[in-house]
Amino acid sequence: MIEFVVIVESSADARTATKLADRTLVQKIDWLDAEMLQHLYQWSGLEAGTENSCWKNIDDITKRFADQFKFPTIRSNGKFKSDGQSANKIIKLISFLQYKQKREIKAVIFIRDLDNQAERKKHIEQVRSKLINQQPKLAIIIGTADKMREAWV
Repeated sequence: MIEFVVIVESSADARTATKLADRTLVQKIDWLDAEMLQHLYQWSGLEAGTENSCWKNIDDITKRFADQFKFPTIRSNGKFKSDGQSANKIIKLISFLQYKQKREIKAVIFIRDLDNQAERKKHIEQVRSKLINQQPKLAIIIGTADKMREAWV
């Protein structure tokens, strides 16, 4: 099944963002009904069987995959700062999951509260612009809340 990986700060953020995305798809695509969504794609985290992954756990998840699959720990190459480094690791890890585990990951959704730090969005956007054309294709969606996620509701 097609997967959309969701990277968030909390499970509440994931619930809000995925429900908002589902609702938007149903409203924008004439032939799509809400009942069809469960048959078309699933929201997931980086680790199999999870519904999302949290920003604060990216280093731990990367280490677990490195230990489990015996490959070197994924490191950021220094081009990116803070959230950009994490986003870069996530995309590299997704590439591994696409090739080695044959997961059908078609998109990654980065959801982040800016907390008065506009550079968070800028750093993630820099990663997207550098990696958007890698193969296999991966849609990279960024959702940022300037004040807080609750404002989206």
